[in-house]
Amino acid sequence: MLEITSIKNGFVLDHIRAGVGVKIFKYLKLEDGENEVALIINAKSIKNGRKDIIKIENATEIDFTVLALLSPGITINQVKNEEIIAKIKPELPKQIKGIITCNNPRCITSDEKYLEHVFDLVNEDKGSYKCQYCDTIINPSEV
Repeated sequence: MLEITSIKNGFVLDHIRAGVGVKIFKYLKLEDGENEVALIINAKSIKNGRKDIIKIENATEIDFTVLALLSPGITINQVKNEEIIAKIKPELPKQIKGIITCNNPRCITSDEKYLEHVFDLVNEDKGSYKCQYCDTIINPSEV
């Protein structure tokens, strides 16, 4: 059995959708930092079957909102002296602007580059958003 030890101080990103851990790893630019990082892919999960986990030693800040976009249902445990001091379950924002782009080639944002991409949450369980301009539905965790 694979064993990854606990961290002393930092964050444990748990309940990441299987296969999304690498996206989060890259988004957070963990390969560029000096923090010790464990990326666990396809760990067994009673609740979801499979999940990814990221443990980041000595991290002090993380953008929780974007993590919720990439993997709805993610849990962020803040660890200090090997004890969980905070358990954070970030909620999906009701609206996102300028973070993702509409993939519909007929959307006005494809031609009018000055327009900010704006999406409204339509399904919290799936993490689905609808473009305000063309009504295209996207799931940021699948982009």
